[in-house]
Amino acid sequence: MSAGAAARIGFVGLGQIGGPVSRRLLAAGHPMCVFDLRQKASLALVQAGATRAASAAEVAASSDIVFVSLPTPQAVEQVATGPDGLLVDPACRVYIDLSTTGPTVARRVEHACLQRNIAVVDAPVSGGVAGASAGTLAIMAACERRLFDEITPLLSTLGRPFHVGTKIGQGQMMKLVNNLLAGTALAITAEAFAIGAKGGLDPAIMLKVINASSGRNDATVNKFPRSVLDRSFAYGFATGLMHKDIELCLLEAKKMGVPTYVASAVRQVWLHTETQFGAASDFTNIVRCVERWSDAAPDDIR
Repeated sequence: MSAGAAARIGFVGLGQIGGPVSRRLLAAGHPMCVFDLRQKASLALVQAGATRAASAAEVAASSDIVFVSLPTPQAVEQVATGPDGLLVDPACRVYIDLSTTGPTVARRVEHACLQRNIAVVDAPVSGGVAGASAGTLAIMAACERRLFDEITPLLSTLGRPFHVGTKIGQGQMMKLVNNLLAGTALAITAEAFAIGAKGGLDPAIMLKVINASSGRNDATVNKFPRSVLDRSFAYGFATGLMHKDIELCLLEAKKMGVPTYVASAVRQVWLHTETQFGAASDFTNIVRCVERWSDAAPDDIR
């Protein structure tokens, strides 16, 4: 197995992250075999030279390195260990999971992979659709150092890889902590803007002042300018996924006995947002959820 230019790449899950990531790998010259339950999702890749497999098992049977990018822990486990999964008759020797599953599922999949002599890289990503398309994702990789060094050129096609630990699950923990912070920042920024708007402030002026002040955060720098002020609510990350990530983070915190007073309140706001707007809605709709409660701003669906 080699992670060099001749490595045969398999990719399962061609959604909002997996689609652009797999296109970058294909454009870098790697022979590629892809699979997604939605045949339409693989069409552009096939037209660009990839081979479409009929199952995850077929991907693993024809690849040296298999990437997975799936929305839920259940989907990841099914693709890895299910009856048509990657471990049926694999030729691959490296499994790289870009999904956010939480440490428990990551370790179960690792155990199953090791039975087939497949090395595992726990490598969730951050940066959204824009980062996946531009090749600027933060990649939080946990695996043996030797393996990380070997696959770094491959991962660098996708963004900036960080080696966060040698134990599977540490990449997941890093991603959950990051998304807890990101979800909290967006939730509290939504409340702060509702307070300001209700008090008569212009949101555009608020944004300029906050971004020049100590309240500046990723929500004010990126999410509000790109998807909230223009009322598009189309940043590119699902409400249900953010709620899922925070739930997973709090589950791990509970196991370790870490108090989560603030995080528990944040989880509740994300639950309300998912209930109001649906799991598939863009997560910037949390702003509209807070607006509804506070009657802070006009909203065309209220």
